[in-house]
Order: sequence, then C-alpha cells, then structure tokens
Amino acid sequence: MFERSRKGENALLIQPYSGAADPTLLEEFAELARSAGATVVGTVIAKIARRNPAYYIGTGKLEEVKLLCESTGADLVLFNQLLSPVQERNLEKALSRRVVDRTSLILDIFALRAHSHEGQLQVELAQLKHMATRLIRGWTHLERQRGGSIGLRGPGETQLEIDRRLLQKRVEQLEKRLEKVGVQRAQMRRARLRNELPRVALVGYTNAGKSTLFNALTESKVYVADKLFATLDPTVRRVEGLDCGPLVLSDTVGFVRDLPHELVAAFRSTLSEARDADLLLHVVDAADPLRDERIGQVNTVLKHIDAGEIPQLVVFNKIDLLEEAAPRRELPAAGVEKIWCSARTGEGLDLLRSALSERFVAQRVHGELQLQPKSARLRARLHAMGAISNEIADEHGWRVQLDLPRAQAEQLAAESGGHELEALLAGPVAPTYNH
Repeated sequence: MFERSRKGENALLIQPYSGAADPTLLEEFAELARSAGATVVGTVIAKIARRNPAYYIGTGKLEEVKLLCESTGADLVLFNQLLSPVQERNLEKALSRRVVDRTSLILDIFALRAHSHEGQLQVELAQLKHMATRLIRGWTHLERQRGGSIGLRGPGETQLEIDRRLLQKRVEQLEKRLEKVGVQRAQMRRARLRNELPRVALVGYTNAGKSTLFNALTESKVYVADKLFATLDPTVRRVEGLDCGPLVLSDTVGFVRDLPHELVAAFRSTLSEARDADLLLHVVDAADPLRDERIGQVNTVLKHIDAGEIPQLVVFNKIDLLEEAAPRRELPAAGVEKIWCSARTGEGLDLLRSALSERFVAQRVHGELQLQPKSARLRARLHAMGAISNEIADEHGWRVQLDLPRAQAEQLAAESGGHELEALLAGPVAPTYNH
C-alpha cells in the first residue's frame, strides 16, 4: 500500500483538455496554486481524446509526468480537473507523490483564508463532504479490523467504517452549528431590513477589485491583496453621502470558473448577502482580456444561488490598467447599466455614486412638513428614526425637514392615521429592486 506523502510545496501542474487548448485555463490554475502557497516547477498539457478510467490521462502521458516530477523535484501534482477517488489513488501510487485535484485545491485555499467562525465552519464542512468518498486512499491502516472483546469477537468493525462514522458525526455537528449561525445572521439581516436601507452587494470574478472598490465607497480598510480569494468572509458597511441617503454595501467572496459544488452549498448562507440584495454591483476587471467570459461565469454562479434575477449594475474596474489606445469607454450618463471606473485612482467613482443615487433616490421621501402640537408623538418617532434633518418651532407647532425611506413614511402614515405625510407621499413611487 502507498502511504501519502505529507510534503507538497513544489508543484507540477497538469492541464487536461479536449478540443482546442485554452492557455488561460493553465494561467488561472497556476495562480490558484500560488495562492495556496505552492511553487510551480513545471506544467504538462495533456490532450484527452477519451478519459482513462484509471488515471484520467493516458499511460504514455503518465510516464511523461513521472519523469518530469523526478527531473523538476516536484513533490506535489496538481490536476486541473475533478478526479474520482479511484483515479486520485491510482495516480498517487504510480507517481509516488501526493495528487490534488482542482476542487481539493480550491478548498485548501478557502481553509487558508477563512478567518470568521462561520467561514471556518463552512470550509471544514465542505472539506469533510469532499473527503468522505476519498477516505480509503489516505491511510494504509483502513483495512485493519478492530479486535473484538467478549461477545464481540469475530470480523469486528474495520478502521474504514470507524473513520466514516466519525466523519459523518462531525459533519452533522458542523451542520447544526452552521444552522445556529445562519439563524443569527438572518436576525441581523432582518434588523437591516427593518431599517429599510437599500441593500447593495458587490459580486464578481475573484481578483476583479471588489474589496478595493468596497474600501473606496465605504472609506473602510478591508484586507486587499492581488491574489485569488483574498476575501472570503462577508463584510457589511454603510455608504454615506449619497443623494438617496445611506445604503448598506456588502462585499462577498469572489467567484471562479467551475466553483466546487461543495463550496456553493456550504457558503450558501454567506452568499445570501448577494441573494438578498436589492441591487448587485457586478465588478469586472476591465483590463482582463476574458472579461466577457468572466461575466458569464459569474452570472452562472448567481443562478446557482438563486440571485440571477436581481438587477445588476456592471462596474468595469481597473480602467487605469488599460492602454490609452484601447476602446476602454465612453463615460456614460447617469442611469445606464454600465460604469467604468478605477477604485485605485478614484476615476469614475463619482459617476458610480450618482448611478447608485439615481437607483434609490425616489425610494426616499424628502421635503418640509408642518406638524401640529397634537402630532407630538409622530414628531418623537421621526426624531427616533433620525428622519428630521432640521426643525423650527412656531405658533402652529413645528416645521421640519424630513428625509426618510418611502416605505417607513408610508408605514408611519398608516399607523398615525393623520394626513401630515400624505403630501410628501403624493409623488410617484419609483420601482423597487426587491426580488
């Protein structure tokens, strides 16, 4: 039996393909490997006419990989495909090196980057579910049987069965803990909904500059790095200074092509920040030659998490990296569906803020209101909500300047039974973006 190596820093990358080769697939996979802390010492392009059920690649290509591992000193083989447990085990035996497929590599990066309690639970759950079918290839002791005691002598229980049972128990524990965390997150989300602030979520392909844009809009200092999946844990901040009033902006995990299903399922509660948003800011790396393809891949993931129908504002970021001669933009007028900007230099951010304001400004009520002395309770509630920006007392009561969400104004008008708010609510209602 082959005992798995615990080493794995120098990586040989294998890129299988059928049809026409796409060099960008290997480039992205190499970036994933570096994000996991590996040093890429070599690459192999393997054309697959028909998948080998034992090794995925052919036996001739397998010999080439083995020789290249020895010549480059690679102690880890990274496979840019999802391997079956049998294929992974057979490859490790043939190469005498640890073999990691694309799904395991992404899960490893997520385990490295998750810092919040919820994020760590989600990653561990995804890893255990992925590991469940691969237990047999990890250890040489799994075929051993546990010795029976009095009344239990005989075949006994194999170590593999014990490990599977323990793994399943841990999965159930994690699912229960995540359920409790999900309830807490839902309560916080309902509290934000009660405030009726518009909810905007940043989504996009990983490394498109979402966190940099998030910092620029919210004046925060969220961690930013030029690497894949730099941000995993969702962050929520208020954006102030817009004509529409404050809104809530959330930064979410970046997407990537062929995102493992285990991660989509495990991170469903985290991705609910995008699923429950009124508007998605779809951030695109404007300098990426494959930006149109990336947009399609992000939209595919959004459909998987039931966020495909939420309105989007596409933000082409990093225009400072475009060549001047490139057809980068005609700066659009407010109200269009695409904005070109640079979160790093600030170019175009005013236009983005204007576009956000136009989306939500009509969902707020602005204006002057005359409150009579008998409306003291309504005045107190407006003060408690922070809806009064200015107030002057006169012989008729109070003359106040109001600024509050239209939904709250309508609720107050219905509860108070008075007519003070009717004039301000008489204007046209803008379309909302709740799905």
